[in-house]
Amino acid sequence: MDGSLLPPTLSTIKGIVILDNDGKRVLANYYDKDILPTLKDQTTFEKNLFNKTSKSTAEILLLDGMVILHRSNVDLFFYVLGSQHENELLLLSVLNCVYDSVSQILRKNVEKRALFENLDVVLLALDEICDGGIFLESDPNAVVSRVAIRTDDIPIGEQTVAQVLQSAKDQLKWSLLK
Repeated sequence: MDGSLLPPTLSTIKGIVILDNDGKRVLANYYDKDILPTLKDQTTFEKNLFNKTSKSTAEILLLDGMVILHRSNVDLFFYVLGSQHENELLLLSVLNCVYDSVSQILRKNVEKRALFENLDVVLLALDEICDGGIFLESDPNAVVSRVAIRTDDIPIGEQTVAQVLQSAKDQLKWSLLK
């Protein structure tokens, strides 16, 4: 079907995927259930996607009728999927926002271990950026400010033991450094 005949839609993002340096899924949100309906289809697609992009220097490719923009850092590969008729600059804006938001959340330590430790906040950030395929926010600072939960602001009765111990360690470290 000709792209000029398609009705306008707000759903511009087909998916956001983060893979590790072995091509295994770290995180994936597919917003269009028609393109990759089953987990097996998604896994096959992700393996094919990783094989095409792991050695590539290009940031954009056309695969299975989708425009895919990607960026890699240390041991993570970030992907944004859109239809073949989608504006690449819009997809690039989504990719940049995802990457920069994750980078700020992880305090510039963008690697697999740090991402797993902060997976809850990263998932919230992805929901702030894109909801059901609709691109909502392009400013990473706005995204991070919405999802950032500082343990100092949580009452001690509502903190987990790990959060209380981390807070105590931080306070002890700062008192020794003074």
